[in-house]
Amino acid sequence: MENPLDFQTADHIRILTGNEIERVICREADMAAAMQKFYGFSVERMIKHLETPEHEEATDKVQIGHLKEIASEPTVVNLVNLVIARAIRDRASDIHIEPFDTILKVKYRIDGILNEMPSPPKHLHDAIVSRIKILADMNIAERYVPQDGHFELDFEGREVDVRVATIPTLFGECVVMRLLDKTSFLFGLDNLGFEEGTLKRYQRLLKNPHGIVLVCGPTGSGKTTMLYASLTSIYSSERKLITIEDPVEYQLEGVNQIPVRPKRGLTFANGLRAIVRQDPDVIMVGEIRDSETAEIAIRSALTGHLVLSSLHTNDAPESITRLIDMGIQPYLIASAVRGVLAQRLIRKVCPACREPETPTEAVTAQIRQELGAGVPITLYRGRGCTECNHTGYRGRTAILELMLMDENLRDLILQRAAPSVMKRQVLSKMQTMRQAGWKKVAEGVSTPEEVIRATQLEENLDSLE
Repeated sequence: MENPLDFQTADHIRILTGNEIERVICREADMAAAMQKFYGFSVERMIKHLETPEHEEATDKVQIGHLKEIASEPTVVNLVNLVIARAIRDRASDIHIEPFDTILKVKYRIDGILNEMPSPPKHLHDAIVSRIKILADMNIAERYVPQDGHFELDFEGREVDVRVATIPTLFGECVVMRLLDKTSFLFGLDNLGFEEGTLKRYQRLLKNPHGIVLVCGPTGSGKTTMLYASLTSIYSSERKLITIEDPVEYQLEGVNQIPVRPKRGLTFANGLRAIVRQDPDVIMVGEIRDSETAEIAIRSALTGHLVLSSLHTNDAPESITRLIDMGIQPYLIASAVRGVLAQRLIRKVCPACREPETPTEAVTAQIRQELGAGVPITLYRGRGCTECNHTGYRGRTAILELMLMDENLRDLILQRAAPSVMKRQVLSKMQTMRQAGWKKVAEGVSTPEEVIRATQLEENLDSLE
């Protein structure tokens, strides 16, 4: 019982069963898990009950009313609800529903890695897709054009925003649902993976009254989270902060956030022009995608605004080359850019099942080469348990490299130096993402395989065994 002092309930059970009652206290979460295990309906149990086809395959001649009918059947509604609920419980960031010739695959992206889940019967594909489209207020009759939509749901007291995108494939529509838990964004800069020295330098960078600070990395590397944490760290009622994003992923208290709406003419460039006229102190541009947005962002940084934005580049030095490729004059880049933070996300060893591991000679040599001979090495590896779904990893942390603009780099930019020359100059003065990754391996936070995967090292994994 959650409350063993509830004598009335205990008396009722004693009278109903005719047995003596022994009361034992338990946590609310444990009670809910036990009820789900023994009395609830799991995805696997429901799929087992749905193995016999009950729905006909949808064709071009299927009426909209029929699609709505099958999508509203309790079995389909419950199955979709269970798939989403399990994804949220498993900390998934995305749900992928992929149709193939004879099978329908469901995958969860957990800690950046896709995990295949129990597959519903193929004949339920159209019903499942139609149900999701109805939830997201999308056109269920249109199956040959990409669509997107979203819906919100309350799950165990948490507000979750679900972004839905569909594309037509050879065997039907492929659906991706991105899960954004609006109540879970509590990240500060100090718990995103920064090392102490890098964090202090980045915090000093954010104190600049004007200029542009860029966060770089591929899709899914945590750039938006870093930008939000940066805004939160510098927020003050004495400053006006405005963002323009596509989409607005989390709502930040005290920050004016603008969602991009291209269909209505509100693009990054148009929105940024309007923002400047609002007398802001800090501007965040979700992403610099084109030369027009880059030009306005740079000029905003030169006219007394602190601008935060992101770029899709592999490392920090490449951001300069990317801006030049977009048509930005080198003298503007040298004057406006204050610093560039590049990052990747690596999985952390599960704390519940981690075990010490003796590093191989190859791993030791790699760490010594990157960090020096005197670095202590404490290696851990996850054995696999229910906490981490038997993967050995739970949660992620960032590995970061911070490039600060100095006089030497400004001179190279103004001289239009070759990217390779610029990169050699920059890398000699900063800790790279590779070095940050190996430092987390030496500290037992992650594993060599994760660093290799995230930083795309040329070394073959076999060489570290």
